[in-house]
Amino acid sequence: MVSKEIKYVMEIIPAIDLLEGKCVRLNQGDYSQVTQFNDDPVNQALDWQNQGASRLHLVDLDGAKTGLPINDSSIKQIVDALEIPIQLGGGVRSIDRAEELIDYGLDRVILGTLGIERPDLVKNLATRFPGKIVIGIDAKEGKVATRGWISQSKTLATELARSYSNTGIAAIISTDIATDGTLEGPNIEALREIADASNVPIIASGGVGSISDIISLLALEDQGVTGVIVGRALYNGAIGLKEAMNAIENGHIEDPPMNKNFFS
Repeated sequence: MVSKEIKYVMEIIPAIDLLEGKCVRLNQGDYSQVTQFNDDPVNQALDWQNQGASRLHLVDLDGAKTGLPINDSSIKQIVDALEIPIQLGGGVRSIDRAEELIDYGLDRVILGTLGIERPDLVKNLATRFPGKIVIGIDAKEGKVATRGWISQSKTLATELARSYSNTGIAAIISTDIATDGTLEGPNIEALREIADASNVPIIASGGVGSISDIISLLALEDQGVTGVIVGRALYNGAIGLKEAMNAIENGHIEDPPMNKNFFS
């Protein structure tokens, strides 16, 4: 668990998932269940920045599935266009690839498959690039999934989180695959277990469908849950970014979120 003496401010991080150069969302990580939200990821990224986002979360879905840098052109354009820090995950399975992405100007690189298959390389990178390496722990029924959620390991998510304590990584992104893209709420108990197992900051991901879901995460702040990644709920208007940031600042819901579906 992260020391309670450290004061964190819950960060709401909009997500852009890239598939063949377009902004999409998957349902529970299923590549056959794709919803496209925007065919211009640079404009979308600028929109989140203009609305007040302090950080952007990018996922290279093609990279996660195939390991190929299909979306690098879009990634570079987004990095060049934005002033806020950007973190990216998906298909980062070698030191060379991690270095390449950091050279693009990304603030953080997220390692998923590499985190479970080559922990030695991850720890080496964390030493070489302080504050720039994040571990993505994507779990289904408590066990870690890899290679774009296609493969299921036997490793418990809590065990993996514990193994990266005191290694110098910047954070752990904890994604519950069963809730991702469903808007049915985050898996609070799973997040609590990950936070208890780790002494680095935890970023929640998966299932957030309302401002109430975000507020529910505030109960885990003292345990080290310092941020939340939000995707589909922002795109369909169930959550307004500014309203959510205000709610976090005030610790409760003052105004109902915008319900207009901007993509209908």
